[in-house]
Amino acid sequence: MCMRRCLVGLTFCTCYLASYLTNKYVLSVLKFTYPTLFQGWQTLIGGLLLHVSWKLGWAEINSNSRSDVLTWLPASVLFVGIIYAGSRALSRLAIPVFLTLHNVAEVIICGHQKCFQKEKTSPAKICSALFLLAAAGCLPFNDSQFDPDGYFWAIIHLFCIGAYKILQKSQKSNALSDIDQQYLNYLFSVVLLAFASHPTGDLLSVLDFPFLYFYRFHGSCCASGFLGFFLMVSTVKLKSLMTPGQCAAWIFFAKVITAGLSILLFDMILTRATVGCQHPGQEPERQRYTFQPLIHTRVTTLE
Repeated sequence: MCMRRCLVGLTFCTCYLASYLTNKYVLSVLKFTYPTLFQGWQTLIGGLLLHVSWKLGWAEINSNSRSDVLTWLPASVLFVGIIYAGSRALSRLAIPVFLTLHNVAEVIICGHQKCFQKEKTSPAKICSALFLLAAAGCLPFNDSQFDPDGYFWAIIHLFCIGAYKILQKSQKSNALSDIDQQYLNYLFSVVLLAFASHPTGDLLSVLDFPFLYFYRFHGSCCASGFLGFFLMVSTVKLKSLMTPGQCAAWIFFAKVITAGLSILLFDMILTRATVGCQHPGQEPERQRYTFQPLIHTRVTTLE
């Protein structure tokens, strides 16, 4: 059982890493900044794969109750907000910055539990939430690549995540399983994003995308769709096999690995205040490092 849990955890980390790096490549390197189309494509692939898995007997979906589906509809709206705002934010922010802001959703959940549900919250959890909030609050003042639009969409993203998880927890009595909920999220997202692609201008603007007929773009988009599905499946499996504390530990590990590797793969300017590596009394220093592992990237450290 222990070996099985480790394999599931490592699979989750691999999917998490590959999914974020692929999405970042499409959004920031290829600059495919058409979120209704990109997220619509990902949810379409995820929905089709989940439907095929259901028909083949690999997954069980029970969403025949109309009342359960209607009850879950507000959560599906929030899911669309999560993926749309997340795509807009990730296209403008470095992955470490995005993940730091993403973590603030836990502060919203903790605050709701403490203030509205009157649940007992351990001092360690409160301190953790305050630390996450402080880390996110310091980012704009130390981010040399500060992008107001990126931060704006990241805030929308984290509020949608917080509201989604609060709503999900409040509907524990709902007969829908995690797979059922995700299936409904996929269906609703495909329909809503398809209708939104024209009013937002993405449907017509994409015709001017310079890499529209390049194999790297096609391959990356296909990979993002499949990786998003595998990440969802591995997340559900992780939650079913492990305690909440163990799940949190694996998610934390996946975020650390993803943030660390992203610095080597994508352009990012790091200040010493951001990484916390400036010792008291140390002389200011300007350093430039170049890494070329998979794509042409540059990491610059400035004082």
